[in-house]
Amino acid sequence: MTEIQTLHILNKSPEHPRFARCLSIAGPDDAVLLIENGVLGFGAASASASGKLFALEPDMDARGMGDQSGTVETINYDGMVELTARAKQVISW
Repeated sequence: MTEIQTLHILNKSPEHPRFARCLSIAGPDDAVLLIENGVLGFGAASASASGKLFALEPDMDARGMGDQSGTVETINYDGMVELTARAKQVISW
């Protein structure tokens, strides 16, 4: 189990300024977890994230994006807990 420097939990839609700001700050030893409306920008996030990218599967499903989950690593709530346990720090956006 590798340690994550910072876990960025991003719930803002791609149109929100914090979405781009989060992705620009996340480094190669970080992870970005897209939740809630943040999952709507998984395409943009995968193109610009320098660290590991995850999306919360229930939120993808709730927004009718479950069939696109092959393009991003999806996790469930247990996976979210595991990510937070591996991170030295967590920032919610």
